[in-house]
Amino acid sequence: MSDTQIAKRDILIVAGMSGAGRSTAANTLEDMGWYVVDNLPLKLLTTVADMAELSDGAIKKIAAVVDARGRDLDETLRETLAEISEKGAPRILFLDASDDVLVRRYEAVRRPHPLMGAGSLLDGIQKERDRLLELRALSDFVIDTSRYNVHELTSRIRELFSEADAPKLQLVVQSFGFKYGAPSDADLMIDMRFVPNPFWLPELRPLTGNDAEVSEFVLAQEGVHEFIANYVAALEPVFAGYQRENKRHVMLAVGCTGGKHRSVAVTNEIAGRLADLAGVQVSVRHRDLGRE
Repeated sequence: MSDTQIAKRDILIVAGMSGAGRSTAANTLEDMGWYVVDNLPLKLLTTVADMAELSDGAIKKIAAVVDARGRDLDETLRETLAEISEKGAPRILFLDASDDVLVRRYEAVRRPHPLMGAGSLLDGIQKERDRLLELRALSDFVIDTSRYNVHELTSRIRELFSEADAPKLQLVVQSFGFKYGAPSDADLMIDMRFVPNPFWLPELRPLTGNDAEVSEFVLAQEGVHEFIANYVAALEPVFAGYQRENKRHVMLAVGCTGGKHRSVAVTNEIAGRLADLAGVQVSVRHRDLGRE
């Protein structure tokens, strides 16, 4: 393969629900040096890829933003993927959000949904979900942006599509509260509700798992250290397998009831231990901290 050819993983299809953050993703990718084409008919993506091969290396990474307004999306997608596979398999990023969040976002900007027609916002959202069902199933990355603000989504996109010389596996360890819903984009999940809840201790209730008092309490409970040690040991062959399969981005979600005490303390402990693994870059996120 010559230097001017589009290398494998340098073609990205950005899709998803209207209002879920496609524009934010496109702007972030453009800032990262991607050549971004918005609302490009999928049939023309192979043409853009061919043009990039003649650009003397000026266009190295292409991101095509698509939506569900084309009725032949599924058929076009299959044809396009088959054609581009000759140059190297493209990746698909799918952005999603819950119906109620999408409704609130549309109401905030006072814009109609592109597929609602004479119906309601929810009618348009459901029609779009139906059209994107196969595309979502084929996606390499699915991000639920329901609880992301613009800055958090930007950070997530940067984590996923960092430069090729980054460590082989980028791991996000994220705490969350089950009462706010489990993250739909988690690859692995831990439930820490088997540990006594510091919430019921008046002196610990106002604190969080980032505080030493809470962390020490959680980690001192029977079975917690054994669980963490065994789980981290079990992840080593899993991560090795991910690397062999060229899976470079993993989210490990750690949950408790409210996402304030147990999950935060255990997230920090697990992230610290996994940071010592070779070829793994670990970042920590506490999704629901401060929501109570």
